[in-house]
Amino acid sequence: MAHFIDARATLVNDAIDGLVAASGGRLARLDGDPGIRVVLRAELDPGKVAVVSGGGSGHEPAHAGFVGPGMLSAAVCGDVFASPSVDAVLAGILAVTGPAGCLLVVKNYAGDRLNFGLAAERARALGHRVETVIVSDDIALPDAKQPRGVAGTLFVHKVAGHAAEAGATLETVAALARRAAAAAKSLGIAVSTCTIPGAPRSERLAEGQAELGLGIHGEPGVERIALPPASELARMMAQRLSGAVAGDRLALLMNNLGSASALEMQILTRAVLATDLGRRVRLLIGPAPLMTALDMHGASLSVLPLDDDLETALTAPVPLPAWPGAARIAAPTLRPIPEGLAGEAFTPSRDAVAAARIAAVAQALIAAEDRLNALDAKVGDGDAGTTFAGAARAVLADLDRLPQADPAALCRALAERIGRAVGGSSGVLGSIFFAAAAAALAKGAAWAAALAQGVARVEGYGGAKPGDRTLLDALVPAVEALASGGLGAAAEAARAGAEATARLDRAGAGRSSYLAAGDLAGVQDPGAAGVAEAFSALAKA
Repeated sequence: MAHFIDARATLVNDAIDGLVAASGGRLARLDGDPGIRVVLRAELDPGKVAVVSGGGSGHEPAHAGFVGPGMLSAAVCGDVFASPSVDAVLAGILAVTGPAGCLLVVKNYAGDRLNFGLAAERARALGHRVETVIVSDDIALPDAKQPRGVAGTLFVHKVAGHAAEAGATLETVAALARRAAAAAKSLGIAVSTCTIPGAPRSERLAEGQAELGLGIHGEPGVERIALPPASELARMMAQRLSGAVAGDRLALLMNNLGSASALEMQILTRAVLATDLGRRVRLLIGPAPLMTALDMHGASLSVLPLDDDLETALTAPVPLPAWPGAARIAAPTLRPIPEGLAGEAFTPSRDAVAAARIAAVAQALIAAEDRLNALDAKVGDGDAGTTFAGAARAVLADLDRLPQADPAALCRALAERIGRAVGGSSGVLGSIFFAAAAAALAKGAAWAAALAQGVARVEGYGGAKPGDRTLLDALVPAVEALASGGLGAAAEAARAGAEATARLDRAGAGRSSYLAAGDLAGVQDPGAAGVAEAFSALAKA
């Protein structure tokens, strides 16, 4: 897999340079030894407790992204998924620790415990006051003697950083951090492994599988499951976390493990908040990428029982772009749709033939959703089938409320339903097509002539014409054939028109117009294929 790197051997150093350069002078780094990679605040207050954390790289924005007032004083960065050396950790301690002392926040991995622990001993031997807190928040293995430290570590960063910023003593900072570390609990889920930059990707999950209870280093999860819908997954994870935390006043951290989309994370957040555990949440952090595993497609949930001190610490603002802040959970504000959007009030009527044809087309487009999406994934954005199916489902849901026996009113109703149900240009063009056909029918035109009027309006407003690799390549010949040969001829003409688009190596409109000839060769236009499905269903009905 390709990556934006110069060389695997220098990628961490290069990334640190990029982070520091983009900080506007807020961050600095230690210089002089490429094996010592420490990011620290450009301005330090030696009279306050220093909070130092770190570990392997690949978890960005953790750890270096959380260096700043109110959180970390320094972050020590190792190679990807590898603990930094003892010398690197010691350098970080010495660079930021003054008379007030230093707290080391360490994730519960053997390498981190050993290297940070030995560095702490060496710093103490040099006369520095150093305390450590070990974070072991992972509940994937309930009987594990040494649970892993994962995204719950960020609670500890924030709590300790707030106390240090407020001028608390080392003993107070350490006690509060240990309280948070002992109470935080986390659980992760992923549908793909991660990719080490400069190395090939290794896939161990089949389509539709997920790993529950995984760490942040690409290691396998505790169990492999069939990925359920988001609501069921949220209930499963929330139930496991519920047994590990007490109280009705929780903070929830929704962590993106790397490549889950914002839409997915928002859906999962909604689902978690709807569970019994979610109803105990008072503060929400995220959803955001906070403690990632490179490009892993997954998420983790971390919860922390709150008291007044912890809540104050988590809600205190910090000037760090990577920290999303803690939002207080409140009921959503809902406002009514503004007046003026209501369309024509249609009087329902029954026509068995019209109803059967509408249902047949709708069902055919719904059945073709995946096939049309697959075509569109090759030449567009992969949602053509979903667009057609969305319109079909909206019409099918309203079938009994449509004016089936009044052709002009029926087309106006279809224009309104499709325009409201389908976004983007597809919905607008569909609405234009049926609105123009309705106007022609109201003036006494036959169906073929009315649909031809709809085609003309689509061409005029859409700017495309036959030969441009759009739905018009199937729609125009179908409507022309309808006038002379009926629905059978129209279906055949639509099919031939759609198939012909696979032989066109240039597109004159739509997203396909941005593609090279090689990307289009042999692939039917998904819009034309959808029109062919519709006319085929009409003919069979």
